[in-house]
Amino acid sequence: MNTTLRDAIERILPRVQTPAAYMGGELNSVVKDHRQVRGKLCLTFPDTYSLGTSHHGLQVLYTLMNDDPQWACERAFTPWLDFETELRRAGLPLYGLETFTPLHQFDLLGFSLQYEVCYTNILTMLDLGGVPLHSKDRTFDHPLVIAGGPGAQNPELLAPFIDIFVIGDGEESLPWLMDRWMTLKERARAGGISPLRSRADAIADIVGHTTWAYAPMFYEPEYHADGTLAAMHRTRSDVPTQVMACTIDQDFDDIPLPSKPIVSFVQTPHDRIAIEIMRGCPWQCRFCQSTVIKRPLRVRSVETIVQAALESYRNTGYDEISLLSLSTSDYPYFEELVNRMAEVFEPLGVNVSLPSLRVNNQLRSVPKLMKGARKSGLTLAPEVARDDMREQIRKKITNDDLYEGCREAFKNGWQRVKLYFLCGLPGERAVDLDGIVDMAEHIAHISKEVTGRYKEVTASVSNFVPKPHTPYQWNGMQTREYLRWAGDYLRKRVRLRSVKIKQHDIECSLLEGILTRGDRRVAPALEEAWRRGARLDGWRECFQPQLWWQTFADLGIDTAWYSQRSRPMTEVLPWDHVNVKKGREYLEKEQTRSLLQLEVMADAT
Repeated sequence: MNTTLRDAIERILPRVQTPAAYMGGELNSVVKDHRQVRGKLCLTFPDTYSLGTSHHGLQVLYTLMNDDPQWACERAFTPWLDFETELRRAGLPLYGLETFTPLHQFDLLGFSLQYEVCYTNILTMLDLGGVPLHSKDRTFDHPLVIAGGPGAQNPELLAPFIDIFVIGDGEESLPWLMDRWMTLKERARAGGISPLRSRADAIADIVGHTTWAYAPMFYEPEYHADGTLAAMHRTRSDVPTQVMACTIDQDFDDIPLPSKPIVSFVQTPHDRIAIEIMRGCPWQCRFCQSTVIKRPLRVRSVETIVQAALESYRNTGYDEISLLSLSTSDYPYFEELVNRMAEVFEPLGVNVSLPSLRVNNQLRSVPKLMKGARKSGLTLAPEVARDDMREQIRKKITNDDLYEGCREAFKNGWQRVKLYFLCGLPGERAVDLDGIVDMAEHIAHISKEVTGRYKEVTASVSNFVPKPHTPYQWNGMQTREYLRWAGDYLRKRVRLRSVKIKQHDIECSLLEGILTRGDRRVAPALEEAWRRGARLDGWRECFQPQLWWQTFADLGIDTAWYSQRSRPMTEVLPWDHVNVKKGREYLEKEQTRSLLQLEVMADAT
């Protein structure tokens, strides 16, 4: 424990909001003596403590690494603006919560890339932690900086800052990588090799002995005269030309769930136990990146889930359990699981929530199955409201299932419904926007029929961003003007007071489009925006869109070229050297089918 730093931090905490977020010591956190372990790593989550602590993946990897006696695994999160200011004013570093160890003293830092708009937070954490921003400036005296998660599917924008990107499942890749890095680091120290040279060689050794690790320092892009990518060239022959995802190939039941999740002292968005019941999704919606990168489908047994939930309850005291997956109601033993959870947890007064319900015929039975659950709100994601658009995005649901599921929910005491939709999809028409409002109002009318009064129905509309490794990766994003028009159109169409339209911040979506689809040439703008004060961009009260647009303009970056330009399928994409489960050929086939469906829709119109 670095008591000197801890005491200094305690002196500045009275001047910041939520000081408990910076003190550690939570129930089930793990504190190890660094002198008794072989290596130490820090899971560095590039967002606030409240969001990072709620992230299930962080809890999984934290438990996994600390269960191994040779490692000490700690956590660090992006400080809020006030705490960053106080750290800089006092000249204090960002640190791991468990022992107040500065980030630059860890052997490895692991960033989880969940949302591209949070990328400036990575630079904040590295800088505050005393770690050089650029990989080329680090030696063996600095931590290995790695990153994984959905954002790693297009690693190029962060290429200057990350040593190694880990593609795929972390449960197998992180322990292997930590062991390999420490072995190479120990050899380098024992042999007296030049730290700068040996560090690069060590990183090359790691990526050369795996299929799922990508070190951008060993790859150099070549561009055509028109700015498009011509090729990605290796700068040394001992690193792979293609990167494949790490996939857990053992029985999913054998991958342990965290039975002692950390219980925060402060309120977080998900103050509950989270149990991942299934990884992957049986469906293949064309807009969804997760269903592509999480393949193949893997499930846990009912009894494994129940026992893990029961053990977590005993170790936390939480009164709610959330059953997680991309599509929980598609779990193959869904009814058995829900009944078994009710049998065990209803007598204990513990609520079971299902956050990812698919709209299908099983939705009609969910409200009856969940008779012991809190009846606050039902959340569903129809994405679109018309059948021909559903065919185009490959979201195979029916309105009858949706309406009957909502009817049963109102009968069984549910008080409101929240619907998630996408705006700006390829081929979108005014009638598709009409359908969003019509669907929300129809559900409100159903609530009136069932309960005698209109219940609240919210249509939450996200602005569509074409993601890498989806069939829509060649499509462009809609313009600012269109998205503003669509939002206004939806709000003006609403006739019932109980129906609300909420559109995601358009400027934030436009920035996401650039950071999601950008290449290495956008990286200087990311760094420059951060140096000009961009911080915590995923938070409305912190986001400064004009700062970003001015930075892009000053650096001569054509934002529309990256985010709004449709790309031919012959074009080499910045992320093509990172392979997904079914490969580019599958994505091309699905994009071609989508284009044919768009022609059918246009002819019908």
